Amino acid sequence: MHIVQRGNNRIECFRADADRLVYLSILRELSALTHCAIHAYCLMTNHVHLLLTPESDAGPSLLMRDLARCYASYFNRRYERTGTLWEGRFRSCLVESAPYVLACYRYVEMNPVRAGMVSSPAAYEWSSHRANLAGSGNALLSGHPEYAALTPSAYSGLFDADDPQFVKTMREATGGGYPLVGDAVKARLDLLGVRTEPGKPGPRPTAGANLTRILRT
Repeated sequence: MHIVQRGNNRIECFRADADRLVYLSILRELSALTHCAIHAYCLMTNHVHLLLTPESDAGPSLLMRDLARCYASYFNRRYERTGTLWEGRFRSCLVESAPYVLACYRYVEMNPVRAGMVSSPAAYEWSSHRANLAGSGNALLSGHPEYAALTPSAYSGLFDADDPQFVKTMREATGGGYPLVGDAVKARLDLLGVRTEPGKPGPRPTAGANLTRILRT
């Protein structure tokens, strides 16, 4: 599942490196408690990207609820502020099939490059890219099977060039809440009337029970 959480009115969520360290510490603790395996992350100035796999249907919602509360409490205390830090509920989409999963790794870790903050993903300290490139060294991360099948050289090769079309597709899917899935799963979802494309009739999919059960069967 790809998840995006934005600051309210796009305000800065991180003002110092210490803030990012606190966020990652909370994320590590809560991901273990909610049984959500974190594959990739990127902490931008005013929003966060996560790629994760939950063991239970409720895992992502519980993780993001408690993560938002705990970090906002810390942030408000540190900067002597009150009020909402995050912009409503997080946005998400389910990601299935090898091409989509690996492209999502790239999408998450290329964010600082697209924003013009760094020239390469390895130059950005606050993402999972360095650890994923090395294959170790970050206790927060759990390698997805599609990632684990790659050599370090092959993983590095994913970032030789970005894919503007996939960037557009991922943004639409995450904003609209529809899944990025292979043809077999897409056909099953279509039969259930679940929307799998922008503007396609059918109920909007959620991070809840039905879709995750379908992907597991």
